[in-house]
Amino acid sequence: MTPFDAAGSAAQASLFAPPGIARFVGRGKTFWRLLSGGALLLMFTLGIYRFWLTTDVRRYLWSNTELAGESFEYTGTAYELLLGFLIALALLVPLYAAFFVLTLAPNNLLSLLALLTLILLGQYAFYRARRYRLTRTLYRGVRFHQSGSAILYSVCAVLWWALIILSAGLAYPFAQSQLEHFKMRHTFFGDLPGRFESSGWHLLVRGLPLWAVSVVPFAIGAVATILSIDWSAISTGSRADAPATSTDSGLAGIDVIVALTGGWLLCSIAFLYPVFHAIMLRWRVSGLRFGDVAVRSHLRIAPVFGAYARFFGYAALFTAIAGILVGAGAFALSKIIGSPPSMRDEIITTVLSLGVYAAMALGYWAIYQATVKIGVWRCVIESLEVSNVAALEKVAAAGEPASPVGEGLADALNVGGI
Repeated sequence: MTPFDAAGSAAQASLFAPPGIARFVGRGKTFWRLLSGGALLLMFTLGIYRFWLTTDVRRYLWSNTELAGESFEYTGTAYELLLGFLIALALLVPLYAAFFVLTLAPNNLLSLLALLTLILLGQYAFYRARRYRLTRTLYRGVRFHQSGSAILYSVCAVLWWALIILSAGLAYPFAQSQLEHFKMRHTFFGDLPGRFESSGWHLLVRGLPLWAVSVVPFAIGAVATILSIDWSAISTGSRADAPATSTDSGLAGIDVIVALTGGWLLCSIAFLYPVFHAIMLRWRVSGLRFGDVAVRSHLRIAPVFGAYARFFGYAALFTAIAGILVGAGAFALSKIIGSPPSMRDEIITTVLSLGVYAAMALGYWAIYQATVKIGVWRCVIESLEVSNVAALEKVAAAGEPASPVGEGLADALNVGGI
């Protein structure tokens, strides 16, 4: 469940309630210990512990999120996640085998069909996983749940993403608006139906300056790169007796354009994505409604940007320390192995290299979770303004726990979330 979904649970409430009605009471040190211990167990269990770690993280976040003095409860178990993943894997292995055979076929249409199927399956899994997480989320003993067709959602999502690509991103606000309308129209807190009221036009107005700063220069650079290529020289250079220099190949002069375009894109992503993230979260959360219960967010950009800045700071420190340790270890290993290395020495070196790579990846993951994830979660929850919380007293329990297969499928396809 994303920070937005958390707010969509912690904020399933109303209009203009007293300040501080929603809050996050978790301690950062406790979360750090949870993640660091979980990262070690992930490495030594080759990733199998992730089902238990995911469950522990969700329970920590849910139980420390309060609305009107009452905390949320996550009732999912690690065994459910493991079972769902194994069932999904049993379904996906034959499918992947069939797709591999299709990629060997000379017909490119079959490969495109396989890719489209995977994309549809990913969106299907995303919707089913959301259903699972909602049915494991309780507030005051009442369960959230979700109806609706996952197949219809996946088709709509793929069509919208195709339109986003064709419009160079301008259709993104309207796509998000329609998909959120679909999800919330089929979301319930007990017998209280949900809906979504934020407008795509409002998001477009807020995001248009970011689009102009990031996408427009990149598009100009891409067009300039294409126009600077001497296509006739490339055609001539494709002959066997043609010179191989970059000047004669028709590619001279594009290095600077490509470097500037790529550099601008990377810088815009690094500096503007936190701003975009904050805008998106505030827009989404402020559109949540459950009957007469409504939510408004006053999330500011600065705290979200600060969470990302802390991540980059801790990541840089971690990289420096890890670099020193790896360098010292490599130097010591080279002295022990000697020259030339034997087959056994090469195997040991390869295994150690893989271990270092896994440790580095898990380190960055833990830092990201302990800075950005929990930081943004806290910012979203504490920015909420809720009203008519008393209306939640009249909600009757409804809905049943959903199958964990959707969550397992999302995990197997790498489209899941917290």
